[in-house]
Amino acid sequence: MTSPLLIVENLHKTFTLHNQGGVVLPVLKGIDLTVNAGECVVLHGPSGAGKSSLLRSLYANYKPQQGQIRIRHDSDWMDLVAAAPHEILDVRKKTLGYVSQFLRVIPRVSTLDIVSEPLRRLGIAAEQAEDKARALLSRLRIPEAMWSLAPATFSGGEQQRVNIAHGFSVNYPVLLLDEPTASLDAENRQTVVDLIIEAKARGTAIVGIFHDADVRELVADRLFAMQAYKDAA
Repeated sequence: MTSPLLIVENLHKTFTLHNQGGVVLPVLKGIDLTVNAGECVVLHGPSGAGKSSLLRSLYANYKPQQGQIRIRHDSDWMDLVAAAPHEILDVRKKTLGYVSQFLRVIPRVSTLDIVSEPLRRLGIAAEQAEDKARALLSRLRIPEAMWSLAPATFSGGEQQRVNIAHGFSVNYPVLLLDEPTASLDAENRQTVVDLIIEAKARGTAIVGIFHDADVRELVADRLFAMQAYKDAA
């Protein structure tokens, strides 16, 4: 029996290019998507098809003009399109995780603090949160000597691994992944694949973008095909 955790209905999103005479650019048109517990749905389509825009809309970074994004939160359903800012923050704290392609952090905050922060926000004791962070950083091959350092000076691949550790620190019911393996070597790509498979086994509903066909093949339960608007018109 399937158990939906995320339901998208009739989602429309446009951007207005104010510096180009107010041109309106449609990027999402009538998107319908249901993601079940323990399922990884991979957004698939050409560049410009709106994959990243959909992912950012699911995280409520973008506000669609029409439609619903319903997520199972605290044993009830919440529409993120209509939700108040404090409700969205609560969903992000407890229910919805996001691993972007880029690490955005406060300067001078240590790597260990960055990775353990989502757990501490949930009220988990600092020692327990740091133990989980250490385990993830070790697994993702970030040397212990770097844990006390701010990751601003790390390489792109190291920053991405810190980002992944941060995103997987909490066992979120719903997880969004935006090319999490893009900057990684083969060993670390496999580690991320393992983390995704483990999350699915826990019942996490995952929506992701994976341009690496081998990774996509390993984690996807199904593909959600998207087309560029100009092609679909």
